[in-house]
This record gives sequence, C-alpha cells and structure tokens, in this order.
Amino acid sequence: MDLKEELKQQAKAEPVADKEVKLTKNMTIPDMVKAMEPEIKKALPSVLTPERFTRIALSALNNTPQLQQCTPMSFIAALLNAAQLGLEPNTPLGQAYLIPYKNKGVLECQFQIGYKGLIDLAYRNGQIQTIQAQAVYENDYFEYEYGLEPKLVHRPVSKDRGEVTYFYGIFRTVNGGFGFCVMSKFDMDNYAKTYSKAFGSDYSPWKTCYDEMAKKTVIKQALKYAPIKTDFQRALSTDESIKNQISEDMFSVQNEIVMTAA
Repeated sequence: MDLKEELKQQAKAEPVADKEVKLTKNMTIPDMVKAMEPEIKKALPSVLTPERFTRIALSALNNTPQLQQCTPMSFIAALLNAAQLGLEPNTPLGQAYLIPYKNKGVLECQFQIGYKGLIDLAYRNGQIQTIQAQAVYENDYFEYEYGLEPKLVHRPVSKDRGEVTYFYGIFRTVNGGFGFCVMSKFDMDNYAKTYSKAFGSDYSPWKTCYDEMAKKTVIKQALKYAPIKTDFQRALSTDESIKNQISEDMFSVQNEIVMTAA
C-alpha cells in the first residue's frame, strides 16, 4: 500500500471531531435551518428523521411568510423545542405550532404544543393509561361534580346538538387514579385571551383550531393533579414560550452555536 492510500485509510478510521456550527447575521432563517441540520439530528428522537424535520421547518416558513420576519434566534429556539419533543410543527397532525407574534413591536416566534402533541407526550409519560378531551353541546346531557366523590356524565345527542357550552379533559392512571377538569365556553374564551400571548395573531391556532386548543387547555389543567415525570413537566413548560437565545441543554458540549457578524 502506498503512502497516499495509507493516509486515506487512516482518515477513514479516525473519528472526525464535531464541527462548530456558525450562524452568521446575514444568513436567512431557511439557511440557518439547513446549517443546523446536524444539531437538529441530535435533538430528534428516532421516530423523526432530520431530513423530514428540516423539510417540515422549511415548509412552515414557506406557508407562513411572517415566520421569516421573526427574530432568527426566536425561530431557531422554537424549532429546537419541537425537535427535542419529537413533535412535527405546523403540519395537519396538529402536534405543535410555530407562530409569528409581535412582541413590543418586534416579530418573534412562539412555540405552542398542539392538542394531539400534548396527548402524545402524556402517553410517553408511562403513568397515564387513558387521556382524552371532549366538547359538550347545549342539547347534550351533561352533569359533573367536584369534591370527595367527583362525578362526570356526558351523553351526547345524535343530532341537533346546538352550540358548544363546555369542554372537559380527563385522565386515568395505570393504577386506577383519575382526574378531570371542566371549563365553560365563556371561561375558555377568557383563559385564551389572558394566557395565550399569540391569541390575537392571525396565525394563532386559537383562530383556526379553536376546539383543539380548548381541549388541550382542559387536559393541561387536569394533568396538574396527575403523577407526571419531570421530563413531561419540562415539556409543558415550553408551551407558548418565546426564547431569544438557545439554551445549552439543546446541544452537545462538543458543539457551539456561534452567531458572528460576517
């Protein structure tokens, strides 16, 4: 074997050191997404390929042009939240949303977990046997009680159900424990206006998927009394968040995200 061939073999055998990922201020957000594919790969669970997730991110940018006007770090941070949780943002699955939101005159990207994404995360918890949410209409039979002997009965009518009056979320654990939360339509509207920063955004799922966002809300309220693990609580803390910096736990120690002025 000649020297040239020997060096080639050595190069193949030696592990290649992780490269620093550089994000420059003159890069567009789509360019940043492509540049960060190696880091996205590390954040993703095995059920999602980095190629698919990158395509989803680029599709979200194309379908919602205002996302490209958001501060780059808020978009990247929101995207990485979705990657870490293994949730597909801005797809028909309704697992998660990247929402352009004007904060003090600056357009930023807010991350929101969707109804189906929350259910998926809850089942990963391991303690949850059943979880669901339902809408109640004015002609349904509906009765509920809180207290030491809680009760919830819902019998939907087959037709002419009328307008929505309540939403409720319930869970049952593997050891037989259970809990539920009921909110009226009036209370739900007030909750959304008070606690959802992006409620007024034209791209808010509260405008396009109201029932699903309401169901997510009652499930979140019910799960406050459920035995859930720390990682699931951490996942819930990212819901409806806006971040303008990337936390260290999103990346391996060997890799550094650098924003340069080039």
